[in-house]
Amino acid sequence: MRLLFLFLDGVGLGDDDPDLNPFARARMPNLVNLLAGQCLHALEGKLPFHGVRASLVPIDACLGIPGLPQSASGQATLLTGENIPKLIGEHYGPKPNAAIRAILESDNIFKRLQTSGQRAALINAFPNGYFAGIQSGKRLPGAIAMAARGAKIPLKTEADLLAGNALSADFTASGWHEHLDYTHIPILTPAEAGGRLAALAEGYELTFFEYWLSDALGHRRDMVAACERLEEFDAMLGGLLKTWDDDQGLILITSDHGNLEDLSTRRHTNNPVPGLVIGAAGLRHPFSERLHNLADIAPAIRDFFAV
Repeated sequence: MRLLFLFLDGVGLGDDDPDLNPFARARMPNLVNLLAGQCLHALEGKLPFHGVRASLVPIDACLGIPGLPQSASGQATLLTGENIPKLIGEHYGPKPNAAIRAILESDNIFKRLQTSGQRAALINAFPNGYFAGIQSGKRLPGAIAMAARGAKIPLKTEADLLAGNALSADFTASGWHEHLDYTHIPILTPAEAGGRLAALAEGYELTFFEYWLSDALGHRRDMVAACERLEEFDAMLGGLLKTWDDDQGLILITSDHGNLEDLSTRRHTNNPVPGLVIGAAGLRHPFSERLHNLADIAPAIRDFFAV
């Protein structure tokens, strides 16, 4: 069995309002097909949803703590199964503070699986400047990269991307051309990126991919750019679903807090985040039914692998 964890930063379940919610405006046929004709929104009165190939449940990101959820504490919660905002007394982000770093270094889902003999990987490729920034102390890794490093999982590099053993943060590597001048890296179509994602997931029990552009777009409040990126994501999803074997494992798509689903504000939201689980019904129903808040995700993954 394997699990592909597609983490979409800053994505909540918003209203079915195309003026504010790009999920209600963008053309996303693959996602809509999974949800039996609905776009990804709160589906008032219709959640949890169980379809032919996918289930959708709302996941609480507020965790009983006042204020708006933040990236570091939210991501650390879903990586550890601990209610991090409750432990540290606040929502905190974007990067982990000392208290969150200590918790991540002590225990996280990557470390649990590695210790039990399961293979886990973070398959985002990071450019050379990222590693140079960390080495110099001028850059602090985010919670997800920090958790992987703490489990002695090497971060993927330019060489990994070139060899086809990783994916760029935007799936296609077009950003590596436009912003980083890595013009020797092949550009993929979104569908090709989805196929590569499925192929890479065959090499691990847990494959993790972090898509942070969704949160950046939410802060920018750019509806046109948001729709373009979501349509690109949907095309990638189509390529992934075309080659994914539902009987061999699950795809989990979820987030740390709301943002992109409500472009009336640049701030995060307190909306629930999606728990979209794709796979055979016998696997995804018991998995999705235990997801109620962010702290439920890591235990569900541990139990899925009997760790």
